[in-house]
Parts: sequence; structure tokens; C-alpha cells
Amino acid sequence: MGGGKNKPELIVDGKRTDGRAFDELRPIKIEAGVLKNAEGSAYLEWGNNKVLAAVYGPKEAQPKHIADPDRAIIKCRYQMAPFSSLEEHNRSGPNRRAIEISKVTKEVFENVILLDNFPGSEIDIFVEVLQSDGGTRAAGITAAAVAVASSGIPMRDIPYAVSAGKAGDQIILDLNKIEDNYSDADMPVAIAPRNNDILLLQMDGSLSKEQVSKAMEMIQKAGETVTKLQRDALEARYR
Repeated sequence: MGGGKNKPELIVDGKRTDGRAFDELRPIKIEAGVLKNAEGSAYLEWGNNKVLAAVYGPKEAQPKHIADPDRAIIKCRYQMAPFSSLEEHNRSGPNRRAIEISKVTKEVFENVILLDNFPGSEIDIFVEVLQSDGGTRAAGITAAAVAVASSGIPMRDIPYAVSAGKAGDQIILDLNKIEDNYSDADMPVAIAPRNNDILLLQMDGSLSKEQVSKAMEMIQKAGETVTKLQRDALEARYR
């Protein structure tokens, strides 16, 4: 997110830099059950993003003193591979952004997984970004949801996440990296689609009340597409 003298034009002749309409998702491809040794896994391509998610557990919580006798705990690690982008090159260990995204992803799944079914245990969720091009937090949550569902761990719903933002006076859906860097606002949202419960809503920049409403409409409409792709990937896994 930024500005400055060298800020690129994000909308030219009514189109975005990659030719998409304002309310158009990038192409998405999801595959479930890609890792043999994980209880559940998924591979997702979202535009130029490539994301791998894996789920292990439920298993005995370690170390034992962190166990909750009434419910499972979730551990989540979101990480960008060092080769995933120029910014990550030569980086070792998680940065503040990765720690923050790990935390909000964990909170999304704490609200949908039936944790009371597994007292004293832990569930580990790993999200590895192999290639990044903006919107990796949404892509990671969407992939992790398919991984959890493919593990057989019961959930109230299968969440998805999509971002919307503002370029000039236009609300745009699913920001790529250039748009993410130079837009006036970015709002990633995670939703449980059955009742449209909002599990995550973050904001970088500012939007008016009307703009937030329009962004949410775009996100929920796009969510119909994302949800179908998630379910199709799970069905294909078990055909």
C-alpha cells in the first residue's frame, strides 16, 4: 500500500493492469489431498500465487502443559518460502507479517472447527506460500480450509477468504501485488458461507461506509465461485 511520485496507474481505460474487470477474480485452481503424510492437504493456485496447506492431528498436545482438557488447541504457521518473491529472498525465519497472518488464520479456524470434540489435543495447520503475487493471506485461508476439510476434522462450515480494495474512486476485487502495493485501501475478509458469518475483516487504508458495503457485496458474490471450487476439489479427492 503506498503512493508517491512513481505510483503506477492501476486503472487504464476502465480496466485494471492485468486486464480484469473491477469485480473479477483471478483464475483459481484447487487440488485436495496432495501430501501423502498429512491428515489433510491442499494445493492452490490463485493468479500467480501458489500455496500449499497441510493439516496434522488431532494428536496429543505438546508440550503437555499447553493442553486444554475441554477442547483442542490449534497451532498455525503461515510462511513464505524464501524463493516466493523478491522481498523474501535471503530471509530466514518468520517476519512480523508472517506471525500476524499465522495468528489471524488460527483465529479463523478456531471459529469453525469443532474443537470440543477433541479435548486435550492439538491440530497443526501449515500454510506455505511457494510463489506470491498479492492476496496470499486470503489464498492461504482458502487453501487451509480445503486441507482441514480433507482431513475429516469436523467443521461448522468451510470458510473462504477474498480481498477487496480501492484504486482511485473504484472498488476492486482480489488485489494483485501491484494493486496491493499502490491501492488506497485493501480489505481481506474471511467468511463462513452458510450464514455469511465474518471470521476475519482487516483494513489497510480507508473506505467509506458505502465503499465497505460495496466491497462486501463483491466479496460475497466472488465467494460463491470460491466455495464451489473448494467443494469441487474435495469431491474430486474422493471420487
